[in-house]
Amino acid sequence: MRAAIFRDGQIRVDTLPDPVPEQGQVLVKTLRCGICGSDLHAAKHTRQFVDLARRSGGRWGMDPARDVVFGHEFCCEVVDYGPDTPKRLKPGTLVCSMPMTLRDDDVLGIGYSNETAGGYGQFMPLADRMLLEVPNGLSAEHAALTEPVAVGWHAVRFARLTADDVPLVIGCGPVGLAVISSLKIKGAHPIIAADFSPARRALAERMGADIVIDPSTTSPYKAWSDAATPAGYDPSRLARMFNLGPRQKPAVIFECVGIPGVIQQVMEGAPAGARVVVVGVCMETDRIEPFFGIVKQLNLQFVLACTAEEFADSLRHLAEGRIDAGALITGTVGLDGVAGAFADLANPERHAKVMVDPWR
Repeated sequence: MRAAIFRDGQIRVDTLPDPVPEQGQVLVKTLRCGICGSDLHAAKHTRQFVDLARRSGGRWGMDPARDVVFGHEFCCEVVDYGPDTPKRLKPGTLVCSMPMTLRDDDVLGIGYSNETAGGYGQFMPLADRMLLEVPNGLSAEHAALTEPVAVGWHAVRFARLTADDVPLVIGCGPVGLAVISSLKIKGAHPIIAADFSPARRALAERMGADIVIDPSTTSPYKAWSDAATPAGYDPSRLARMFNLGPRQKPAVIFECVGIPGVIQQVMEGAPAGARVVVVGVCMETDRIEPFFGIVKQLNLQFVLACTAEEFADSLRHLAEGRIDAGALITGTVGLDGVAGAFADLANPERHAKVMVDPWR
């Protein structure tokens, strides 16, 4: 099969042996696979990525000296079955799966593995028991958004929103947009979103944000305060001590940028008692001043990926049209265009989500 392979620090298109499905596995043909920001980081800061993975428990056991086929946001079609595997879905059936497969009793990650090619290859051996049939005639391109959408859905579920919460989303890249769409599904309003990029602010509005802020001209925290503060609110310490008059609504702030310094900025700008949900994946050393969290009694929550239930929920949300999937996809490339897409994705004005079609 042809694949876009990460080899010697570069993305190169080459051929690899077709995978052979084992017992319990299904051979699938990859139709679409999204390029994730984590792929960009793994390619640009490979040693750091590998070191962090090792130190944090070995979730990704990638050896940069060997070939790796990235790609963990995919939709495929069923081709064939491994031995003694129930043939419950017909060949040609569109399916999605969380980015992992099973071999005997082992759970094997897909996307950062030297052993199992990811979605930048034409075929993959997925676990039969993890396959979800794509419903409602949803296209493969839109179904491939299931994993990144599920990341946002997981973050919003982890936030344990109440009816009074007013959410603020910092950063409107693919992760922030997934959070915004999930907040809309949850019925949380008003949704306030902030990003320096005009293109991303426009996408945030399409995905369901009620108030969209350019941080270069307006403080996101001031915008949040304006939306969350009732008439007659008294901000004095005396009023807060004795619960005099109406109170501000609770703040839930989603940090969706993932670069050093942003968590500290959020802690400085957040109101007292805010819940901060860190969704952006920062892979560099960062620095915070705990005193801000202590004085304001902030709740700092880190989240990652999704559960199987949340993945299935997200596929259903896409299939039911509850998410504007077309707005998220800003480009499609073949295998020969993957390296260029990695470079293009550095410009937020140019792309949000680029899909890879391995057969193009």
